[in-house]
Amino acid sequence: MRKEKSGASDLSRMCAGRLYNCTDKEVFYKHALALWRTDRFNRTRIWNVPKQTGILKKLIPNHGNRFFIMQPFRCEYGFNIKFGDDLFVNFDCIFMDVAPITIGNGAMFGPRVTIATPVHPLLSEERIIQDYPTGRHDLEYAKPVTIGNGVWVASNVTICGGVTIGDGAVIAAGSVVTRDIPPNCLAGGVPCKVIREIDENDRLCVWDTYLKDEMPLSARSKQNPSNYN
Repeated sequence: MRKEKSGASDLSRMCAGRLYNCTDKEVFYKHALALWRTDRFNRTRIWNVPKQTGILKKLIPNHGNRFFIMQPFRCEYGFNIKFGDDLFVNFDCIFMDVAPITIGNGAMFGPRVTIATPVHPLLSEERIIQDYPTGRHDLEYAKPVTIGNGVWVASNVTICGGVTIGDGAVIAAGSVVTRDIPPNCLAGGVPCKVIREIDENDRLCVWDTYLKDEMPLSARSKQNPSNYN
């Protein structure tokens, strides 16, 4: 076990959720490359979608089909993000992918969503920058985040490392997600908790409602206008 740890690169330690040195040359290079690509993406003219898409494909090589990420967008490494088809990410989102961030098909993110995988030791004497045999730096680690298919994360949500959000869940605006959220539920708050299950009373019959040009009201909303949706 000791030989495996001593022989592992800091980049592999980082991706595996073990303690790593963030000033390691390989880690630093991967981080700097991602920052350069995100800067290029954010400075590309909004009408130049082909160039934006080309930069994003290099920044996030593990991508699905049909994705749209609004500017500005920031991430730490890019290669640690994996998402499926039909992804939408709104303005000013931050994906801190020190550990892997895995996102399913059809996920939607509102403005200013933060996914924060990094973690630091709680004891200050273990957290601070100090002298080690490998130089002067801190030792940190990260926990992965998994987000299922069809999840909607509303604006100004923070998702902490180690969290899994199940398929079809909706995370209400302003929430701080510190624990797993089960599938097909509405959750919200600080810390984020399940409010209720999403069921047939939430159906909007979107296509018929669109054709009729009616207000999008679910059966639940018609019964109680103060309810979500």
